[in-house]
Amino acid sequence: MGLDFIEGQGEDFEKALESTGFGKFHFALLTLCGLIYMDTAISITVISFVLPSAECDFEMSSSDKGLLTAVPMLGMLIGSYFWGCLADTRGRKIVLIWALLMDGTCGIVSAISQSYFLFMFFRLLSGFAIAGAMGICFPYLGEFQPSKYRETILCWMELFWTVGVIVLPGIAWIIIPLDINYVSTNFFFKSWNLFVIVSSLPSILLGIWLCFFPESPKFLLECGEPDEALEVLRNIYNSNTGDTRGNYPIRSLREKVRTLSVVSTQSTKSVRSLRIRKPKELKLLLQEIWAQTKALMKPPHAKYTIITCLIQFGLTSSYYTLMIWFPELFYRFEEYETLHPEGHASVCEVSQIVSNATAGHVKAIECEPIADSVYLHTLIIGLACIPTSFWLPLCVHRLGAKFFLIFSLLVAAGVTFGLYFVNSSLTNLILSCIFEALTSLGISTVYCVMVDLFPTNLRVMAAALSLTFGRGGALLGNLLFGMLIDEVCVVPIVLFGGLLVGSGLLCFLLPNTGKGALD
Repeated sequence: MGLDFIEGQGEDFEKALESTGFGKFHFALLTLCGLIYMDTAISITVISFVLPSAECDFEMSSSDKGLLTAVPMLGMLIGSYFWGCLADTRGRKIVLIWALLMDGTCGIVSAISQSYFLFMFFRLLSGFAIAGAMGICFPYLGEFQPSKYRETILCWMELFWTVGVIVLPGIAWIIIPLDINYVSTNFFFKSWNLFVIVSSLPSILLGIWLCFFPESPKFLLECGEPDEALEVLRNIYNSNTGDTRGNYPIRSLREKVRTLSVVSTQSTKSVRSLRIRKPKELKLLLQEIWAQTKALMKPPHAKYTIITCLIQFGLTSSYYTLMIWFPELFYRFEEYETLHPEGHASVCEVSQIVSNATAGHVKAIECEPIADSVYLHTLIIGLACIPTSFWLPLCVHRLGAKFFLIFSLLVAAGVTFGLYFVNSSLTNLILSCIFEALTSLGISTVYCVMVDLFPTNLRVMAAALSLTFGRGGALLGNLLFGMLIDEVCVVPIVLFGGLLVGSGLLCFLLPNTGKGALD
């Protein structure tokens, strides 16, 4: 086998991947990666149910809430490129495990934090960690898929995100209304603390489960480890077919020439085997990361790097800001309809009226339990995503991922502008459902497209760089929304609508994807 490899007589990776069949292993991997993606939805949006519940314990104003929702986005902004660099040099699997375990641990510690700033700090670390899981799970899953199944399999991930959006308000509805109220001199623990703990556990469990899955064979081959990649493919063949590993028809793999690899030109070691504790090897690793970063900014990759970063900025800033603030908006509608049972007002008017009514009376008015209708409305928003979650994977081969991107972003922009004109909780709910369904569809489709746009050695790094821009937008969006919602909320509505229009128009510049083998 080694002689075949040296002579370059090995089999093409795509052919070798197809020879493993398609079956039990691929469905198990889709389940795992789907649950990781679902877990990212839970981890990112858990703060939206903490806001109304924890505001009395931390005595938060609207600006405080805006800062608290922005901090996880700051963590994701910092973490996205960090994890992307690690995943493209150290491996998809191990870095994904680290990210999941860190997210779960920081989430649990945040739940028992006793001050606003300490809670905010650990949500920052949780956001830092979950950025890695979100950026890696799509490339990791995609690199195991044969070309004819890849785009469809990746699009099914949208369904798992939808399940996360549905499950979270369900968990919140069960736990937060519970009569848990332990308070001592220096410690308190209430139902919302338990809710945060329960929401953090899946990250740890999924990190443990991932230990039983292999490293991406595409990544191993890219690192100059064809024998290890072949072993992974044999195990996949055995899992899918039930046949013995020895009957796998491929005997060797053809290694791709790694023209961008600093390590391959200066060392006999694989980039994956470099040890950061050794100064010389750490220097090589940093040089490799810098070379890959520069490659993203040069032709032929620079064009799509810039386009995807701008699309992510516009889409992610709009989606995460409004999604995190929807429960708060529903809560304000409940407060308004309690104060004015026969009244009708727009989102902006409701926010201003409720803010003025509760100013200076935080403990007296805003410490009431969250109304059941708030949970119900958020649950309905998640359920509204189900049709688009099936529409995407079932029709992506016929219509193309590019169509779904353009359609979802431009229609979502119209819905965002429409938020200014709603005058009841029902119309607010309807537009929120449409917005959530379309923007979450757009986010998943961007990830699917990016798997095809960039080669293996740059794939996670490119996704991470675009995520960095997206999280930067989400960070700014949450800060702006918290500052402006009580006084001039028309500004963020127009701003987010305009960003979605811009992102939708940029999608016209993307190529059609999903047809060929991965580079």
